[in-house]
Amino acid sequence: MRQFLKFVLATIVGLFLFMGVGVLLLIGIAAASVEDEVSIEEGSVLEIKLSQPVVERAPRSPFADLGMSDFFGERGIGLDEIKASIKKAKADDNIKGIFLNLDMLQAGMATVEEIRNSLIDFKKSKKFVVAYSEFSSEKAYYLASVADRFYLNPQGAIELNGLSSEVMFFKGTLEKLELQPYVFKVGEYKSAVEPFLLDKMSDPSRAQTTSFLNSLNDFMLRNIATARKKDFAVVKNISDSMLVHNAKDALKLGIVSHLGYYDQATDFMKARTGVKKDKDLEMVNLGTYKKVADPEKKSGSSRNRIAVIYASGDIVGGKGDDNTIGGKGMSEAIRKARLDKNVKAVVLRINSPGGSSLASDVIWREVMLTKKVKPIIASMSDVAASGGYYIAMACDTIVAHPTTITGSIGVFGILVNSENFLKNKLGITTDRVNTGKFSDVPTITRAMTPYEKMHIQREVDRIYEDFTTKAAQSRKMPLAQLKKLASGRVWSGIEAKQNGLVDVLGGIDQAIAIAARKAKLKEGEYRLRTLPAQKTFMENLFSDTESQVRVYSLQKELGPLLPYYQQYQRVMHMQSVQARMPFELNIQ
Repeated sequence: MRQFLKFVLATIVGLFLFMGVGVLLLIGIAAASVEDEVSIEEGSVLEIKLSQPVVERAPRSPFADLGMSDFFGERGIGLDEIKASIKKAKADDNIKGIFLNLDMLQAGMATVEEIRNSLIDFKKSKKFVVAYSEFSSEKAYYLASVADRFYLNPQGAIELNGLSSEVMFFKGTLEKLELQPYVFKVGEYKSAVEPFLLDKMSDPSRAQTTSFLNSLNDFMLRNIATARKKDFAVVKNISDSMLVHNAKDALKLGIVSHLGYYDQATDFMKARTGVKKDKDLEMVNLGTYKKVADPEKKSGSSRNRIAVIYASGDIVGGKGDDNTIGGKGMSEAIRKARLDKNVKAVVLRINSPGGSSLASDVIWREVMLTKKVKPIIASMSDVAASGGYYIAMACDTIVAHPTTITGSIGVFGILVNSENFLKNKLGITTDRVNTGKFSDVPTITRAMTPYEKMHIQREVDRIYEDFTTKAAQSRKMPLAQLKKLASGRVWSGIEAKQNGLVDVLGGIDQAIAIAARKAKLKEGEYRLRTLPAQKTFMENLFSDTESQVRVYSLQKELGPLLPYYQQYQRVMHMQSVQARMPFELNIQ
């Protein structure tokens, strides 16, 4: 007994010691992350390394700078912090240039455009931009093309052969599993449901994808031609004919300025900053540089604010979170800005493929109410389609990037009859008792009757009519004209502007400037307020630790297969009529 008690006591003491050390470790790391503003050595270079996904807002995590934020459910680099750092570096005498380290880039087309435009503005300071890469994807090269010097590893490669979008189809899988999908939709271009019905793209889906991909590709190639001082036709031929096979081809065709290794790129920067070759280059990363005081930053009047409301992810019912747009949560954020007398205008920053039509309409209502009392401007990021367009269409002005994916004005619903799957594959049967003829509708354990299918399709038709009517009124165009642009068709930002679905081509800075102008505020007379309020690190750590660990484990286990699992999960959680674009639009 004495030996048993000894082991129990030792175990208890060990647990307390482990917990104590853990708490001290957390406190130490958290304290280190909120240290006072840091200073930068003269002759430093700002390194921009985009090896994590670029998200709209920087995660509030003290582990971000340690590369551990993904474990705590806050993985990513904030576009807002990247842009702010580049702008600050432009006026910082201690920063002599920017180094783009682009071995891996995880960002959407419009996000890349935002960063690229910030770099172009930075170059007005006459400071250098140097890029280095061992392999550049299409988007990574597009970003790096603005660099004064682009060092490509002599054994490296560049992907410059045009854009591609691939869609996976599950019709054969459903047939093998004896799962029968019932699809209800409006719009011949509403291709989100096609993976469950077909084994290849429909003609309308192929036509719309070809159209917007070519729009994005030509826009990108024109900007590359300008940056590399080449004719557009020459660059397009290089891309279309896939003339760049290796690093030597890239140099010979003028796609890159230099072939060289990492040390050669740093040697050039040492020479530009006056550092001897045998000394270390003063390189400062984004995580450190964000703590540097910004002398150009103006606080503005506390009575004049422009609220920037971030709407990122699928549109769902309820509160939502940092990765989804909850109908209730987003409405509360817009309402808060509307009722705040200090907020003179609102910018709604949207990065969403859509989702629940009901939640989209709830948010639309708050936009309409806000529009009556103060300016509200939509700023479209990588994608603002279907439900994403729904919540934007009522804004005073819609600003989209040329590379934004938008439109997709249409709705659909899906139900799956799993009766044969349960019976033949799993040996499960069901039985029921109803108080009425349709008491079990909707159900996934029996076939639907023609009347039941007609009832659901009629509801989908009604929602589509409501969507298009509101869109036509918001865009001040005849309903018949709007419907020609609808039917679920996806457009690039350029195409949407040409068709009157958006007003201005530009980024979030242009949207903020428009909001200020409409509110009659001059630069320096206001400051920004971001909504919804992000969870603190401790709230994220303790609110859903189990979910965070599960996501982290799935990332490590599934790797590149994770997006397909997430797609499956989204389908399983669709509980209402959806205003959504294709599930996964993966542009490469």
